[in-house]
Amino acid sequence: MQVTRSSRRQLQLQNLFFLIGLLVFMGLLATLSLRYVYEADWTSSGRNTLSVDSRQLLDEMPGVIHVTAFATDNTMVRSAIKDLVARYQRYKPDVELQFVNPDAEPERVRELGISMDGELLLAYQGRSEKLQSLSEQSLTNALLRIARQQQRKVVFLAGHGERDPHGQANHDYGSFGALLEKKGIKLEQLTLAETPEIPADTNLLVIADPRTPLLTGEIQIIHRYLQDGGNLLWLAEPDSTATLDPLAEALGVEFLPGTVVDATTQLFGIDNPAFALITSYPMHPVTRELGSLTLFPQATALEVSAPEGWQAEPLLTTLDRAWTEIGPISGTIRFDEDSDERMGPLDIGYVFTREVKKDDADEESGNEQRVVVIGDSDFLSNTYLGNGGNIDLGLSLFNWLNHDDRFITITARTAGDTHLELSKTAQMLIGFGFLFGLPLLLLGTGVNIWWRRRNR
Repeated sequence: MQVTRSSRRQLQLQNLFFLIGLLVFMGLLATLSLRYVYEADWTSSGRNTLSVDSRQLLDEMPGVIHVTAFATDNTMVRSAIKDLVARYQRYKPDVELQFVNPDAEPERVRELGISMDGELLLAYQGRSEKLQSLSEQSLTNALLRIARQQQRKVVFLAGHGERDPHGQANHDYGSFGALLEKKGIKLEQLTLAETPEIPADTNLLVIADPRTPLLTGEIQIIHRYLQDGGNLLWLAEPDSTATLDPLAEALGVEFLPGTVVDATTQLFGIDNPAFALITSYPMHPVTRELGSLTLFPQATALEVSAPEGWQAEPLLTTLDRAWTEIGPISGTIRFDEDSDERMGPLDIGYVFTREVKKDDADEESGNEQRVVVIGDSDFLSNTYLGNGGNIDLGLSLFNWLNHDDRFITITARTAGDTHLELSKTAQMLIGFGFLFGLPLLLLGTGVNIWWRRRNR
């Protein structure tokens, strides 16, 4: 074909129209991509897609889920949060994510008890939950807890100088009580002298350090509640004046004399030795996700011999350097081997469970009765609540005792398609191919084209 000026101009126009059409087409695709989003997970294990359990939970949560991430301008932390929440947003578009720089809003951070960079605050239908672990399993289980539909009723025993769940005094539980109410738990106080029965709809009875002896009739009411399968949280103190011996006998609990002291606390800048320090925990649902140390001021140690039908296991155990100090805690104190003092490790908290027959048992609680006895009541008080992991321990205790410990186990899906294993021969062939073979092929092709053009 002979190339003329007219044909050359025609080819140039064709190329111009093709370029314009291509640009218009690309512009239309860009516009459509802003209005319609399509994403696909092509990884072999589907590691960027929510598990079936997570998707089923989201199906049961109509409405907006608010996720507030308290993260500094650290790109790595924010990217990890975005990637995790994006999995949920792809399946449920009304999962809202908001970033808050904790350095810019210190008062809000202090009010909410945010303690680490990258901590999440989940909110749904008036209930909230904090989350420090960034994984699908931990996030899904946090959503599971705040998705609770049935309100739990927790009754605090009153009338004997107990800790007030709404009080603002240093020894009261006002701050912790507010956290429980935000999670949809209804708190009530009960004076047995005025209402001589424990309401039938009580999910949990809390006895928080009564300072005066209970009447015989009151102890009988509590003992009957325990026999009937009621859940109980008993928070005691050293040398308590309350007479609850029948309750202790029913559980096989003996409170050792003296106050637990721990010399290890001096390493953490705590001058008062009457603090029990807990650094490790058993694999129990209450402490399974607890990673911070907890502090217990003025604690008493326990010895338990569980009666028939009950299963008991220690929940909180001190370090080896702790002991029970029977004398006054002042000046120089030391362990006295010739006395009734006990050397650590000491148990200051126990969990009890047993199977009972409940005609009105719901699907979640079943027929398992749950009791926790802890030899300290100060760790949840307004003064000491913010120490270490005390808040997390308290919330976990109430979740477990209220049978809100449903836990979804999600197997971590690894990236199985990111490793390529080659034999020595294959590695040599690929290496020599790219180092010598490919350059020689390109050189030969160039020489061949040059030779053919030269001989035209």
